[in-house]
Amino acid sequence: MTKVRTTFGRRAFIKRVGIAGGGMMIGFSWLASCKEAAEEEVVMQMPEEWFEINGYLKIGDNGIVTIMSPNPEIGQNVKTSMPMIVAEELDTDWEKVIVEQAPLNTELFTRQLAGGSQSIRQGWEGLRMAGATALHMLKQAAANTWQVPFDEITSEAGNLHHKASGQSAHFGEMASAAAQLDVPEEVELKEKTDFNIIGTSRKNVDGKKIVTGQPLFGLDIQKEGMLIAMIVHPPGFGMQFKSMDASSVKNMPGIKDVFVFDTYTEGTRKSFADIATFNKKVAIVGETTWQVMQAKKALSVEWENAPDETFEIDFFGRTSTTEYPGGLENTQNHVLKMAEMAAKKGNVARADGDVEKAFKNAEKVIEKDYSCPFLPHNTMEPMNFYAHVTADHAELIGPIQTPEFMEQSVAARLGLTLEQVDIQMSRMGGGFGRRLYGHFLTEAAVISQQVKAPVKLVYTREDDMTFGNYRPAYYVRYKAGLDKDNNLIAFHVRAGGIPESPLFANRFPAGAVDNYLAEDWTLKSNVSVGAWRAPRSNFIAGAEQSFLDEVAELAGKDPIEFRLELFEKAMKNPVGENNDYEAERYAGVLKLLKEKANWGQSNTGISRGVAAYYCHNSYVAQVVDVVMENGRPRVEKVVSTVDCGIVVNPDAATNMIEGGVVDGIGHSMYSAMTLKDGVPQASNFDKYRLIRHNEAPKSQEVYFVQNDIDPTGLGEPPLPPVMGALANALYKATEKRHYHQPFISNKPFLG
Repeated sequence: MTKVRTTFGRRAFIKRVGIAGGGMMIGFSWLASCKEAAEEEVVMQMPEEWFEINGYLKIGDNGIVTIMSPNPEIGQNVKTSMPMIVAEELDTDWEKVIVEQAPLNTELFTRQLAGGSQSIRQGWEGLRMAGATALHMLKQAAANTWQVPFDEITSEAGNLHHKASGQSAHFGEMASAAAQLDVPEEVELKEKTDFNIIGTSRKNVDGKKIVTGQPLFGLDIQKEGMLIAMIVHPPGFGMQFKSMDASSVKNMPGIKDVFVFDTYTEGTRKSFADIATFNKKVAIVGETTWQVMQAKKALSVEWENAPDETFEIDFFGRTSTTEYPGGLENTQNHVLKMAEMAAKKGNVARADGDVEKAFKNAEKVIEKDYSCPFLPHNTMEPMNFYAHVTADHAELIGPIQTPEFMEQSVAARLGLTLEQVDIQMSRMGGGFGRRLYGHFLTEAAVISQQVKAPVKLVYTREDDMTFGNYRPAYYVRYKAGLDKDNNLIAFHVRAGGIPESPLFANRFPAGAVDNYLAEDWTLKSNVSVGAWRAPRSNFIAGAEQSFLDEVAELAGKDPIEFRLELFEKAMKNPVGENNDYEAERYAGVLKLLKEKANWGQSNTGISRGVAAYYCHNSYVAQVVDVVMENGRPRVEKVVSTVDCGIVVNPDAATNMIEGGVVDGIGHSMYSAMTLKDGVPQASNFDKYRLIRHNEAPKSQEVYFVQNDIDPTGLGEPPLPPVMGALANALYKATEKRHYHQPFISNKPFLG
């Protein structure tokens, strides 16, 4: 077994005793590395809420284990997988484990955040320590009680044994005694070969509640005396509030108030979680959702063009300046401006060798442009939040990915202390990055404070789709040069976007080409953008993999073998020192894919495309099979191979891969948000195209590389490469390359 120290700082462990039922609870700070959770008597029933583990491990005197879960659950199933990690090291019976949602508590938890596919990766060591520490203390309590050596105590499925004397006890019988012990300085973790919970499939702990419609989500919240609130924001980017006439609306049935408010006051220093284009809005508050919606339709508001705006953003301790220029923007102008920027020299992010000379000496040169549009997140559950603000307290409940950051924002906006703000997290009906930005939480709090009553703020679908925080619009130009033997000797990427660049300068093929140049550029915009599933990778992966296929074709090489040649060079003779991928693991998913997809075998009527990409610390390769029916492409099958280290819950992991595949195919084929004079040209699904059920792949196969590497990201990595694999398959099916998303039109942004 591996021994690890349990003390990582003053607040690493917080020990609590005297819990009801005589149980044991240990608190731990999971970013401070490994600190453990808790024990307490519980009854044999499921709790109201299940969320991700980060906080407490409780053991009741009846042997039931409860894991408190501080982190938000967006549907990525960490609420099941993270407790599995704790239960594994605790050596308990999974059938006797339940999970409870913990409230926001910055004293105990230092990363109550859902984002970046980092939950399992960053929690791995701390969660294992949580179970191992509690088990150690239970064993010590048994050794003391039975007056036998600690090393002779064994555990299995929630029970303790001393074989020599024949004594046994379930965990609950030792919990009270264990609670009186000091936390050990070090404990032993299991050998990974001894896992019996990790690596096995366990059902989603919320599954039954979801399918039976039990109240789990923010929109389900009902409180006595609660009013309904909605907002009216400018119809277009580059606009702001000017005036309104609310006299007739205030007299409508059920309407309690109509007023103008600022989400953030002047001079507010925003965190990254506070991003929102429209600061001044109109709030309508009433008794029912229907009454408020009718008042919203009837309200007369006048808007005017907004001036330039500049403000600072605090991004995890780093300050950056964000500029929102005035003016009403248009999609066609965006496309022209980005194409112009792609033709100019950019900011050099990496330069290996002599690219200019290599291109002059190249036997063959190819150059192509790729682009993608803004995309809204379109979560199933639109933004919403419950708030009840009084003079000295703010209670907030709802779906948010960044509760800790929003606690700070709300406290500052309302003039309260952090201790006076209580944020509770509901399950989220989707996030994809949208709920990283909690301005809607602050809006709910400000409205409640104004009307002096509890309110539930509800966004309509139209609000949600037109408010912003979109996936940025991107544009990239690739250029490659081959020598007379069809070896890749020069590679140039110049990538940019509105208002950020998608470039990852140190990712493949950096490190595999002697002469490599990466440049980037950006264009300012007043369209607010934010993280959208697999930020930046969601575009650049597809563009890169499409281009590499075209280079392979120019070289007369099989697309998988072409990539493997490059990885072989990166393994044996890498260029540069900052390559942020492991070439061997990258090549590994491609080799496994080649085998599992039967690459190279002819299939009549089926056109195949391949792609592979590294992001969020994981490697994914995919083959997409396309068939043509009545002149239209249909995705027949997708095979995915994945290296994400140890797979905690295989069924859940497979579901995540399959969902990412459908998501990537749908958005690359159909979706686009265009603007005309600042106004989004789609406000609901009648004009915004999403993938239909019958357009999803008819079948999917998922294979994981088996290794003992600690787990890495999984929620986002499956989406980026499938866009490239699809584009390559479409080319084989139609003999037409697709350079601009959505592919269904093959025209930049025009949908």
